[in-house]
Amino acid sequence: MESKSQGKFSYGRQSSMAPEREDDSPNLFENVEFDEEGVRLMFLANEGDLEGINKVLDSGIDVNFKDIDSRTPLHVASCQGLPDVVRLLLERGAKVDPKDRWGSTPLADAKYYKHLDVIKLLEKHGAKVDSSEIPEYEIDPSELDFSNSVDISKGTYRIALWRGIEVAVKTLGIDVVMDEEKVKAFTDELALLQKIRHPNVVQFLGAVTQSSPMMIITEYLPKGDLRAFLKRKVALKPLTTVKFALDIARGMNYLHENRPAIIHRDLEPSNILRDDSGHLKVADFGVSKLLKVSTTVREHEPLWCQEFSWRYVAPEVFKKEEYDTKVDVFSFALIIQEMIEGCPPFESMQEEEVAKAYCSNERPPFTAPAKYYALGLKELIEHCWNDKPMKRPTFRQIISRLEVIENVLDRKRRWKSGPFGCFRMLEKLGKKAPIDSGSHSSTSIVR
Repeated sequence: MESKSQGKFSYGRQSSMAPEREDDSPNLFENVEFDEEGVRLMFLANEGDLEGINKVLDSGIDVNFKDIDSRTPLHVASCQGLPDVVRLLLERGAKVDPKDRWGSTPLADAKYYKHLDVIKLLEKHGAKVDSSEIPEYEIDPSELDFSNSVDISKGTYRIALWRGIEVAVKTLGIDVVMDEEKVKAFTDELALLQKIRHPNVVQFLGAVTQSSPMMIITEYLPKGDLRAFLKRKVALKPLTTVKFALDIARGMNYLHENRPAIIHRDLEPSNILRDDSGHLKVADFGVSKLLKVSTTVREHEPLWCQEFSWRYVAPEVFKKEEYDTKVDVFSFALIIQEMIEGCPPFESMQEEEVAKAYCSNERPPFTAPAKYYALGLKELIEHCWNDKPMKRPTFRQIISRLEVIENVLDRKRRWKSGPFGCFRMLEKLGKKAPIDSGSHSSTSIVR
């Protein structure tokens, strides 16, 4: 019989819970001791042969046939990401939640391999996730109220009401469910956010991963991002610039000193949010990288395929050289300068031209009055955007330098706003303090 030739074959993908085999050998059917037609059904499910599956099932083979690992055809089709096969098997009476020898269900397999179309189909037929598999951060999507939702932050996030508070919800849209790169970026961002706890980094609250669409839920900061703030304020005062720079630097230092280190890779004003107290928080880790093994990474695809804001990207990234956390330091320098200058770096250039300028070691000009770059602020910016990454400072070093500048500016502000500062202002205006002829104290003050 033709079915005997199918007695030995390997699945394209294994159970999501199967332990790693030491020899990394495929799961083969050898010396088969059970119904050959059942093996053939598994093979056809693996290959996506709808006509063949129907013929085998019509011959009387059980749609819930199990192999030596208690895997069913539905397990196989879910691993392979074959929605048409999954639909057919369910229509022919397949049980939606069978468990293999490791306890994995078809839904668990589909989630493991990120087959969102299969996940939806299984959930529609009543598939449930084992409570032991549900992560602690999981949020029931029914708790999210989108009735008054509006788009925020590049259209990626929406506002929702969750347990009495407004939150920001990032959704993996229906249009990208088949885009493996975007799904991976989504899950990578989720993995990063779970590791992060810092007052200058946006707070992760939870996620929806056990149903579709998948979502990441973070705190909502109604004051918006730094980009919008700069559009309203244009150039900032030196003390405000330094305080904002310190907020960003502290958040970034936390990320860089994480073990393993986290490179943001897209540090720019629209990815920096303002909280109710006026402080800044670093946000949006969609293109971030964890330095798990190596201390550097390299881009292997054209940069324009990625969601970078080109005006803030370090030249080594454009050149496809190896790079490390110092790419964020380069971006940081441009943000400080923008807060002082009141305009984005190389505003009149197209983004492609900006990339060429950075690679040619050109930098945005300093056009604001020199006093705004006093106390070593200009030198710090130039240090941070140095063409040689190894010569750029770390964020820990940046924080130390900014704190010194902040202290000096704070003292000047207090001095100017104190009583002597008031008299100096009056003198500049050519005015005199009123004198009470009956008061010796007043005449002794104004001379």
